[in-house]
Amino acid sequence: MDLSRLLKPGAVKVLSNVTSKKRLFQDLGDIASTSYGLDAAQTVDALQERESLGPTGVGHGVALPHARLNALDEVVGVFLRLEKPLDFDAVDRLPVDLVFALFAPKDSGVEHLKALALVSRTMRDAETCEKLRANSDPSALHAVLTEAQGRQAA
Repeated sequence: MDLSRLLKPGAVKVLSNVTSKKRLFQDLGDIASTSYGLDAAQTVDALQERESLGPTGVGHGVALPHARLNALDEVVGVFLRLEKPLDFDAVDRLPVDLVFALFAPKDSGVEHLKALALVSRTMRDAETCEKLRANSDPSALHAVLTEAQGRQAA
């Protein structure tokens, strides 16, 4: 499993106007639609359905929303850096500014779990998060994320 395979460079964005979790999910749906051809409304619905089971804010300003969709053949991701942190009901109650969303096929099973574990490991790395927060260029953010995986494997 490789982050550069999960995350297209065009699926990495910096957003400045996200004011609610609902708006964030709409932005994620729009980016998933543009980057991977997913239906934006179905993507938003799937994210909201998963979030209703429990918040995906994992702490330290990081959220890992995820959903399973029928329209996919492989696991794909969208990464957002929010210029203004957003209340996300995270486990540590801190607002979120780094969001790595994963979308998996309905029947992906182990692949979805492997991807979630990979993203979780990457986003738990304090050095990686520091670099992500210090950068506002989407191509540089993509490079930080894909390089972080290489550092962790070494």
